[in-house]
Amino acid sequence: MSITESLYVSLFCIGLVFFVLSSLFVLVKILSKVLSIIGDKKTVIPATSTKVVTLTEKDGDTDVNAFSTGELKLSGVDEKTAAMIMAIVSYESKIPLSELFFKSIKAIEES
Repeated sequence: MSITESLYVSLFCIGLVFFVLSSLFVLVKILSKVLSIIGDKKTVIPATSTKVVTLTEKDGDTDVNAFSTGELKLSGVDEKTAAMIMAIVSYESKIPLSELFFKSIKAIEES
């Protein structure tokens, strides 16, 4: 194999490597855009959906100080997420949940 043939083969191989790398780059970009669009559709909660949850005592013989009472306005948040937020606030502030009063919990979209 002569030097010119070796140069042609090496240039072809380098070109092939760059082509494959650029193809992978484009595929990763397309995949990330598709997944972000799918993720945005699943996580977007309309701000107009508002629930009012009334917290009351379920058992007649439970301790009055063991639970919270009142109305909680949920805006774009489901009940399970709201309960998780209330538990985290209670834990982090080291204030019992029965002493906390939540008026509303609202979802905020990140830009």
